[in-house]
Amino acid sequence: MVELTLPKNSKVGRGRTFPKPEGATRTKEFRIYRWNPDDGRNPVIDTYTLDLDRVGPMVLDALIYIKNEVDPTLTFRRSCREGICGSCAMNIDGGNTLACLKPTAEVKAAVTIYPLPHMPVIKDLVPDLSTAYAQLQSIQPWLQADSPAPPDGERLQSREERAKLDGMWECILCYCCTTACPSYWWNGDKYLGPATLLAAYRWIADSRDENTGARLDALEDPFKLYRCHTIMNCTQTCPKGLNPAKAIQEIKQMIVERQG
Repeated sequence: MVELTLPKNSKVGRGRTFPKPEGATRTKEFRIYRWNPDDGRNPVIDTYTLDLDRVGPMVLDALIYIKNEVDPTLTFRRSCREGICGSCAMNIDGGNTLACLKPTAEVKAAVTIYPLPHMPVIKDLVPDLSTAYAQLQSIQPWLQADSPAPPDGERLQSREERAKLDGMWECILCYCCTTACPSYWWNGDKYLGPATLLAAYRWIADSRDENTGARLDALEDPFKLYRCHTIMNCTQTCPKGLNPAKAIQEIKQMIVERQG
């Protein structure tokens, strides 16, 4: 049995170590956070050694293999496997990303996998996103307009107006950015966080939306918006290459311009 070395003050214990596959010549160790709310035990790290010749190239492939072939008790979210749904967001090798887009080969040593940080955990790698979803709903992420739509077509935009939405509509709400933000770690009950604020600016910037003033009024709050200190963790970790920090600064600038 190989023991995983953990910090002496860690509340995460040493879990099970599954044996190396017989005859495997290319192997990789996966150290995965495990916690079951029903067994009354503290979290542990289980260690799995996989034959890379039998596993796909992405970390999600390894997780699916473990669940199907090694340990059916492992719990995680996944759906599209193409970086579109955001379901498999987790902390891999110390950074928040999507397991379906993270190549195992990028991790030089053992692959460490935790749930998204500073979120309540439902089980194993599944975070509770209830608060984040409620915050998203609070910014009313849908088109709001009092004027009637054209009777013979859609509400139209120019190419330039449409281009202003690029870098925002692509967000898949994986919450990698939000859970990488220290301000959200400490003020997550009040600060809306990068993902929700990016979604808010997507509608503020939309030329078809007629509720810009009310949207800005709702965000002008010491905690909802101004807990952002622009340390850029959100932008650095976004698996889609988006820039939530820039969107937050645009909101702040629009509020300043209204006041001036």
